[in-house]
Formats: sequence, C-alpha cells, structure tokens
Amino acid sequence: MKDNTQDTMKFPIPADDGNETREVLLEVCKALEEKGYNPINQIVGYLISADPAYITSHNNARNLIRKLERDDILEELVGYYLQGVK
Repeated sequence: MKDNTQDTMKFPIPADDGNETREVLLEVCKALEEKGYNPINQIVGYLISADPAYITSHNNARNLIRKLERDDILEELVGYYLQGVK
C-alpha cells in the first residue's frame, strides 16, 4: 500500500464569483465599525470560533454573516489578499 501522506490534497470549492460573500462582509464590517468594534478582530474571532457573538446584531449583521459558510468567507479573504500581492 502506497503512503500518500506527503501528497498535496486538492480542496475543491464550487465556483462562486464571491459577490454575495463580498457584499455581506462589507455590510458586516460597516456595522461593526458603526458600533465601535475593530472589524478585523471581530471577524477573525468569528471565523476561528464559529461563535456569532463576535458579530454585532446592529443592522442585521449577525444574521447576514450566518447565511455564509465560513469556508466561503475564508476563500474570499484569501483570494482578495493574494490578488493584491501578485
């Protein structure tokens, strides 16, 4: 039996243009800023813990972000970051 522990696994993600994810993140960011929170810290807390309490309920932000899968959010953020680095 061949040991595949050194092989890189592919992580398939369905094609999505990210528009909905991007729009929700921008709305959530705006709501967090309006309430005086640091949006980066709060969103990272949410992504790490899956606890929606990191996101304010102001302007329905908590419900909006819960409609998204966390892996979709991560894909959007990493994709945006890497585009800026190229």
